[in-house]
Amino acid sequence: MEIIILKSVITPLLLLSGFCFGFCTPIDTITSTQFIKCPETLVSNGSAFKLGFFTPADSTNRYVGIWYSTPSLSTVIWVANRDKPLTDFSGIVTISEDGNLLVMNGQKVIVWSSNLSNAAPNSSAQLLDSGNLVLRDNSGRITWESIQHPSHSFLPKMKISTNTHTGEKVVLTSWKSPSDPSIGSFSAGINPLNIPQVFVWNGSHPYWRSGPWNGQIFIGVPEMNSVFLNGFQVVDDKEGTVYETFTLANSSIFLYYVLTPEGTVVKTYREFGKEKWQVAWKSNKSECDVYGTCGASGICSSGNSPICNCLKGYKPKYMEEWSRGNWTRGCVRKTPLQCERTNSSGQQGKIDGFFRLTSVKVPDFADWSLALEDECRKQCFKNCSCVA
Repeated sequence: MEIIILKSVITPLLLLSGFCFGFCTPIDTITSTQFIKCPETLVSNGSAFKLGFFTPADSTNRYVGIWYSTPSLSTVIWVANRDKPLTDFSGIVTISEDGNLLVMNGQKVIVWSSNLSNAAPNSSAQLLDSGNLVLRDNSGRITWESIQHPSHSFLPKMKISTNTHTGEKVVLTSWKSPSDPSIGSFSAGINPLNIPQVFVWNGSHPYWRSGPWNGQIFIGVPEMNSVFLNGFQVVDDKEGTVYETFTLANSSIFLYYVLTPEGTVVKTYREFGKEKWQVAWKSNKSECDVYGTCGASGICSSGNSPICNCLKGYKPKYMEEWSRGNWTRGCVRKTPLQCERTNSSGQQGKIDGFFRLTSVKVPDFADWSLALEDECRKQCFKNCSCVA
């Protein structure tokens, strides 16, 4: 798991230059007249999160980000200027005259903006205890929020979504490396398909998937149970948007998911009062967790050598490739199904049957059936497009 450590660049003298109002009470709000500059920070009302300037380990670049305000181990969960780092200590975070949230360098050049076309003058930005940075107009209405523009982290009450009508998506995007928060190769989001499931993509290609959502769990994640879920939900708003979210049942822990630069989704948590983050789960534990490793109708077992085999009744599509360890083109049936035999020759031949598989993910194109097993079997026999 990639825990991003903030490099210490603040001397005792610099610490004295932070905002001090009255008894040096931390502020959680930025306005056009109350901005922050390096090394000052915003602190959420309950001190759960901070927003400010940071330098990743093994880097000299400066970024504006949000992190858990753990005393000695600060974990970045959101970055503003991911692709346009500051190169010195002269940046500021402020509100523009038109009401947009800005990050500017020492020459007053904008390196990042909330970029609202309908921004309202006299807006303010507040860091909440949920880790969400919200921009409000002077009536208090939220016009922009960071959780709708996530980086690589998925926090409680965030929504990762897809709108099937507009194609609009809210996805996580990985860092390029632990020292470079610019957008990397991997993204993670919800794919509605016939049944919603979580996908990680490497560029435009699937890299990992959770298996379908059954109303309680993603059935391709064996470790998933009510304890794991912590109020996990997948919601279809019936207006084209499908989203996933989760809430914490236990207020004594901090918990979030991160998409690493290698494309692995990692669930991490920290108990209240402790500083060490623990890894509770990882999406990719072996090569078998990578999407399509064994191709269509192939089955992957990380404990076997070779790891790929064809399902019972199937054979490698291209034996020469398969024998060289290139399994991505998968397997094909040794004998056509009864529907195909009847349609091609008029002869039914041997009646088809079913072979039960366990501990495998169902295919992407699976459909739900409310029928019991025997009735489901009968329905499948009557439908030539049904293969399992």
